[in-house]
Amino acid sequence: MDEFKKIIREIPDFPKPGILFYDITTLLADGTAFRQAVNRIAGEFAAKKIARVLAIDARGFLFGAGVAYKLGLGIAPVRKKGKLPFRTISASYELEYGTDSIEIHEDAIGKGERVLIVDDLLATGGTAAAAVELVRRSGGEVVACAFVIELNFLHGRRKLAGIPIFSLVQYDS
Repeated sequence: MDEFKKIIREIPDFPKPGILFYDITTLLADGTAFRQAVNRIAGEFAAKKIARVLAIDARGFLFGAGVAYKLGLGIAPVRKKGKLPFRTISASYELEYGTDSIEIHEDAIGKGERVLIVDDLLATGGTAAAAVELVRRSGGEVVACAFVIELNFLHGRRKLAGIPIFSLVQYDS
């Protein structure tokens, strides 16, 4: 999807030297491009009999909400630990230096519900794998994971083995 690559801003040495950051705020600012991104993700899953969209904090909320709206579905937000007001279940994942956790309300996903996980970026796959764990522990079924950007060189798909992955834009280096 080269038209999205032309819109996504590349910022070298952010957040630290040697990192090339792919900034989606330029895509979000372009109403036509944002609508096309949401429509393409939603279109990919329109016939998959999905019951709920699970969106990952924070930029995943922006795309997940649009996809859920387009498909006429509810949304289940996954937040960083300590941000949800009701009883939660949590899953941890590895960071470069340590671990982090995400949470979901214990009643956000119904037993047997078919779930689409949406986030802005697939990098190493840790956050997405933790979201998959939350869906499964809730009794749901992960139909697929959808991302705006996928960084192929970080091999995030390995942590999501067996789960269909859809990404609008892929970068190989």
